Amino acid sequence: MHELSIMQSVVNICEQNAAGNRVKAVTIEVGELSGVVPDALEFCFEACTKGTLLEGARLVIDVIAPSANCKDCGAKFSVKSYYESCPECGSSAIEILSGEELRVKELEV
Repeated sequence: MHELSIMQSVVNICEQNAAGNRVKAVTIEVGELSGVVPDALEFCFEACTKGTLLEGARLVIDVIAPSANCKDCGAKFSVKSYYESCPECGSSAIEILSGEELRVKELEV
């Protein structure tokens, strides 16, 4: 379960940026194409925050839906995977615009 090591990294990032203050809430963004399971992150949160500045904090996970841009016709559209073609022109030359995120968005201290 790589979500455990991801959550440990999130806790480290938050502690470094909290400047010694108790953290009340942390918001993270998780893209649907990131390969990270939000429920698994929630499961790991309590264990990873025990004895840290984040103990007792609230975890908010914003799930980001994937979108893409067609490099041939310029259409912007929603996708479910990396291997979709443009619904406008059928091209497979697409660029993922969102949905791969995995970042700490906000920290409430």
